[in-house]
Amino acid sequence: MAVAGVLAALLAGCGDTFRPPVSSISPVGPAAQPSRYALAVSDPGSGQPGLFTMVDFSGDTVLNTTAIGVAPKYLTLGLSGNEAFVLNQGGTISSFGVSSYLQANQVQTSTLFAGANATSIFSANSYTYITEPYTVGNAELAEAQGSPPSVKQELSVGNNPVFIAGNAGSARIYVISQGSNQVTAVQTATNTISNVIPVGNGPVYGVETYDNNRAFILNKTDGTVSVINTNTNEPDATTPLIAVGAGPVWADTYYNGSLLVTANATGNSVSVVSVPLCSVVALPSNPNCIASNPTDAASFGTVLGTVPVGTDPVQVSILQDGTRAYVANYNPLSATGGSVSVVNLSTLTVGKTILFDGNTAAGHGPLCHPNFIATIAGTPTGKVYVTCPDSRYMTILETDTDSVVTMIDLQGLAVQMRVTATQ
Repeated sequence: MAVAGVLAALLAGCGDTFRPPVSSISPVGPAAQPSRYALAVSDPGSGQPGLFTMVDFSGDTVLNTTAIGVAPKYLTLGLSGNEAFVLNQGGTISSFGVSSYLQANQVQTSTLFAGANATSIFSANSYTYITEPYTVGNAELAEAQGSPPSVKQELSVGNNPVFIAGNAGSARIYVISQGSNQVTAVQTATNTISNVIPVGNGPVYGVETYDNNRAFILNKTDGTVSVINTNTNEPDATTPLIAVGAGPVWADTYYNGSLLVTANATGNSVSVVSVPLCSVVALPSNPNCIASNPTDAASFGTVLGTVPVGTDPVQVSILQDGTRAYVANYNPLSATGGSVSVVNLSTLTVGKTILFDGNTAAGHGPLCHPNFIATIAGTPTGKVYVTCPDSRYMTILETDTDSVVTMIDLQGLAVQMRVTATQ
């Protein structure tokens, strides 16, 4: 049986009695904010267990470093951001609750079938899905500290599935099959295939809007983005395809501004695309603007600009105050490291380039080639997190000055990084 989906997913007051006061005083202060963390996995090498590092947004301090599986290669978070799942090279999956109190003995380990070659992992609702050649498998998701469950079933999809697009709480996910130039829609409540949708050539990545109305599939070979109306589960009726820069490999969306920004690795650029739907305000007067299935607005699919950035941009993250997009330029052939481009989303220009050339005296990050980037908006400053596969440090920038504020030692080469909130 194809190891594929194989997946076994994992899992995923004593003391004195005090007399109450006669009247209570309600403190006045800011509303409670969601917890915000940067989470990274790293590989110390030499067969040692991988490491999971949890960094606090407000203080830039390491809250926890915990041993996980050997040779980690892929990190994803569950629906609430309170669970983490890590694929390891040896055919195992580490699953655990995200906590500053996490201990190594609380990390659950599941083993895939012999010969399993999992490529990505995604947690949605009650299940965790793992892609392998020709199939996507899923297994029931246990509580964070529960025993790893057994494989529930395998689903046959297209050739060479490489990524799963969707939101953790959405009704369906889209399995991107690069070898078949298609995506397979899987209903997360029933684990059934509801549609197979053709896309462009060489699909590599996908992202779904926060409101779950559209999914965008990046076709690297074509230099295009395929648009899926997730309400009809079909290609978008008005704008099924958007031409962007050469070699798009990653994208991020800005919900409030209805923007899609793609990182175009071959074109050394990012494309900023307008993707608004008909406004909720227009619902009473526009019979075509249905709340459960909004149509494209007139400017949907318009490329506002394609902005030159550094060499080989592989990831982009939009600061969710709508001001900037931060681009990780891998620049693999450079002996002097890569860079991060700061793109002003109002002027569509690069406002600053931060070199990762080892010149820490000038406020730059360590010598490395960035391949992972994430942002969290905040006041008076947000944060940008950058990791490189050839560096053991996670670099943190502050968005008020777009300069390096500190570097966190991950105690091993960085593998992947995520944040639990974007704003």
